[in-house]
Amino acid sequence: MTEIRNDNAPTKAEPSAGGALLKLLLEAGPLVVFFVGNAKFGIFTATAAFMVAMVAALGVSWAMTRKLPIMPLVGAVFVVIFGGLTLILQDELFIKLKPTIVNLLFAAILAGGLVMKRPLLKPLLGAALTLDDRGWEILTRRWAIFFVVLAILNEVVWRGFSTEFWISFKLFGIMPLTLAFGIAQMPLIKRHMPPETAG
Repeated sequence: MTEIRNDNAPTKAEPSAGGALLKLLLEAGPLVVFFVGNAKFGIFTATAAFMVAMVAALGVSWAMTRKLPIMPLVGAVFVVIFGGLTLILQDELFIKLKPTIVNLLFAAILAGGLVMKRPLLKPLLGAALTLDDRGWEILTRRWAIFFVVLAILNEVVWRGFSTEFWISFKLFGIMPLTLAFGIAQMPLIKRHMPPETAG
């Protein structure tokens, strides 16, 4: 049976630098393909290559770990759907809207979990982190807000700048911002670790 999990943080079983580097390459690789494809062949060829690269990255991840990271999996599904619409209708609007919709979807899911008193980051990251209930609540709220910010940034950039700038921003803006945001949560994570874990 296929196991689906979130790999945004290394698990206790696989904390190696090599594993983290592989994960980064699998997530950044499709964006590099998109960036280079657009520069050489235009947005539509780049979109087709992006779709193939996303599926291939998931395949490599499955072949090496026998697990599928949940957020890249959802992203790949939406890339295939919106990329397909982009190619069929020859309208780049759809691939540009994809990040907005995906980020708002993630934010809505996390916010919905908070409303139901179930911080949904806990089942996703529980294998990697051990936090108290308050820690999970705060971390989930912060990521929900961050996903909304990403959606807004995507709307501002694709509506206000060129396609080339938007694609560059996805690779050289969104990824560093996400990494920086994740690193910025470390003080919160350390404060809310149970003493026996933090010690």
